[in-house]
Amino acid sequence: MRSNGTGTDPGAKHISGVYQGSVEAVLALLIAMGIGYWLDERYDTDPWLLMTGVVLGFAAMVLRIWRMRALVDGPPEEE
Repeated sequence: MRSNGTGTDPGAKHISGVYQGSVEAVLALLIAMGIGYWLDERYDTDPWLLMTGVVLGFAAMVLRIWRMRALVDGPPEEE
Protein backbone atom coordinates (compact mmCIF):
# COMPACT_ATOMS: atom_id res chain seq x y z
CA MET A 1 0.00 0.00 0.00
CA ARG A 2 1.20 3.45 -0.82
CA SER A 3 1.34 6.28 1.64
CA ASN A 4 -0.15 9.60 0.65
CA GLY A 5 2.70 11.56 2.22
CA THR A 6 0.75 12.75 5.26
CA GLY A 7 1.75 9.83 7.46
CA THR A 8 -1.63 8.13 7.26
CA ASP A 9 -2.35 5.18 5.04
CA PRO A 10 -5.81 5.29 3.40
CA GLY A 11 -5.96 1.49 3.46
CA ALA A 12 -5.36 1.42 7.21
CA LYS A 13 -8.02 4.06 7.72
CA HIS A 14 -10.45 1.97 5.66
CA ILE A 15 -9.74 -1.18 7.68
CA SER A 16 -10.05 0.64 11.00
CA GLY A 17 -13.43 2.02 9.90
CA VAL A 18 -14.65 -1.47 9.03
CA TYR A 19 -13.50 -2.84 12.39
CA GLN A 20 -15.10 0.05 14.24
CA GLY A 21 -18.39 -0.53 12.46
CA SER A 22 -18.39 -4.25 13.19
CA VAL A 23 -17.64 -3.67 16.88
CA GLU A 24 -20.45 -1.11 17.06
CA ALA A 25 -22.83 -3.59 15.43
CA VAL A 26 -22.04 -6.37 17.91
CA LEU A 27 -22.17 -3.99 20.87
CA ALA A 28 -25.62 -2.79 19.80
CA LEU A 29 -26.88 -6.37 20.08
CA LEU A 30 -25.15 -7.03 23.42
CA ILE A 31 -26.31 -3.78 25.01
CA ALA A 32 -29.92 -4.31 23.94
CA MET A 33 -29.82 -7.87 25.29
CA GLY A 34 -28.34 -6.66 28.57
CA ILE A 35 -31.00 -3.99 29.00
CA GLY A 36 -33.73 -6.54 28.21
CA TYR A 37 -32.27 -8.99 30.74
CA TRP A 38 -32.00 -6.29 33.40
CA LEU A 39 -35.61 -5.19 32.83
CA ASP A 40 -36.78 -8.82 32.99
CA GLU A 41 -35.10 -9.24 36.36
CA ARG A 42 -36.47 -5.93 37.63
CA TYR A 43 -40.09 -6.41 36.53
CA ASP A 44 -40.26 -10.25 36.60
CA THR A 45 -41.33 -10.57 32.96
CA ASP A 46 -39.04 -13.43 31.92
CA PRO A 47 -38.27 -13.85 28.96
CA TRP A 48 -40.33 -11.22 27.13
CA LEU A 49 -38.19 -8.13 27.59
CA LEU A 50 -35.03 -10.11 26.88
CA MET A 51 -36.54 -11.31 23.61
CA THR A 52 -37.59 -7.74 22.80
CA GLY A 53 -34.01 -6.64 23.47
CA VAL A 54 -32.69 -9.37 21.18
CA VAL A 55 -35.00 -8.30 18.35
CA LEU A 56 -34.20 -4.59 18.77
CA GLY A 57 -30.48 -5.29 19.12
CA PHE A 58 -30.48 -7.47 16.03
CA ALA A 59 -32.32 -4.77 14.09
CA ALA A 60 -29.77 -2.17 15.23
CA MET A 61 -26.93 -4.49 14.25
CA VAL A 62 -28.35 -5.09 10.77
CA LEU A 63 -28.96 -1.36 10.30
CA ARG A 64 -25.35 -0.57 11.29
CA ILE A 65 -23.99 -3.19 8.91
CA TRP A 66 -26.27 -1.90 6.13
CA ARG A 67 -24.98 1.63 6.61
CA MET A 68 -21.40 0.35 6.71
CA ARG A 69 -21.64 -1.38 3.32
CA ALA A 70 -19.98 1.58 1.56
CA LEU A 71 -16.84 0.94 3.61
CA VAL A 72 -16.90 -2.76 2.87
CA ASP A 73 -17.26 -2.28 -0.87
CA GLY A 74 -13.72 -1.04 -1.07
CA PRO A 75 -11.29 1.65 -0.02
CA PRO A 76 -11.66 5.11 -1.48
CA GLU A 77 -9.86 5.49 -4.76
CA GLU A 78 -6.74 7.61 -4.88
CA GLU A 79 -6.30 10.19 -7.60
